[in-house]
Amino acid sequence: MDRISLILAIIGALNWGGLGIFGFDTVAYLFGGQDATVSRVIYTLVGLAGIWCISLLFREREHADET
Repeated sequence: MDRISLILAIIGALNWGGLGIFGFDTVAYLFGGQDATVSRVIYTLVGLAGIWCISLLFREREHADET
């Protein structure tokens, strides 16, 4: 779950970067506009992934046993 959330958060960050720098929304372009159902689902999943990634900040790091 952590890895999937991180990947979705990265996709969202790249999309926002493209929008901010170039004025180009890749998700909207690929899936039929910002109001298309598929685009809205992707935006929602990216948002939920971002919320999940907040928990990564507050978790204890897991140390691997060297036995």
